[in-house]
Amino acid sequence: MTESSPVVVVTGANGFVGSRTVTALAGRGATVRAVVRRPGTAPELAGVEERVGEFFDPRLAEDVVRGATAVVTTVHPMGSDRDTQQRIGVEGTPVLARAARDAGVGRLVHLSTAAVYDRSASAGDVDEHSPLVGADANDYAATKRDTDAALGDVDGITRVLLRPPAILGAGERSVWNTLRPADIRADAEARRANPDRSFAWVHVDDLVTLAADLATGRVATADAPEAGPLEGGCTPVNVAAGPATARDYFGTVTQALGVDPVWEDGPAWTGRVVADRARGWGWRPTVELAEALAELSRGLRGPA
Repeated sequence: MTESSPVVVVTGANGFVGSRTVTALAGRGATVRAVVRRPGTAPELAGVEERVGEFFDPRLAEDVVRGATAVVTTVHPMGSDRDTQQRIGVEGTPVLARAARDAGVGRLVHLSTAAVYDRSASAGDVDEHSPLVGADANDYAATKRDTDAALGDVDGITRVLLRPPAILGAGERSVWNTLRPADIRADAEARRANPDRSFAWVHVDDLVTLAADLATGRVATADAPEAGPLEGGCTPVNVAAGPATARDYFGTVTQALGVDPVWEDGPAWTGRVVADRARGWGWRPTVELAEALAELSRGLRGPA
């Protein structure tokens, strides 16, 4: 990859993770082709070129990857019906990946999720070798799992599957800072949780740091996945911060909203999402749990 002047395509460039990835890449001096569905929604920054359309349209895909050095894919229609997630995620993402490969793009970084792992009560810690969810998985976990598998079949380009757990950080489209708290405010059922259940998380700023470093070649390929992405291979990597529990998250949200949590007993996953591989690549989380929860609380409480 060209380290001096990378050209990076980012899909979902107006989304929660995508917009921050664009900003991080621009800050590294990259030219960014920001793919969005609606004109005027990409970040307005020096070096950012807005491209409008469906990223899985073969004509757009072929055009947008021409001359690029890397692609970062962040789009998955979470919350949509299973058919939509299948069409856009599982079937659409490889369209862009194949176009990138055929254009000679060096690297594709895909935003996957730690939800692809089996995190049932008996699962324990999960790393990149751990079992994935099975046939009884929810639509999101199953289609993200199948998207990863589909990208694994696209040979001829170095692929990295970023697998974060819950992504904290302020933003209108933030699931854990905005959308899930809205459910907790409105519905007592959404306040139910086993307080001892693990709450694996990462802050969005730390996540996009790794995404941008991968896309600009700051993380070099290696002969073993513990040292870096495999050249021409498909390498998953967990991106998770320190330990936390449901008590930490739900307690913070309910206190900020002025409602009571509903604590439950019963079997619960109490393991960790192990991110030793990411650390072996030189990544370190910088946002501590207390800082992330304080940001969450401030956002929910509103101006003082």
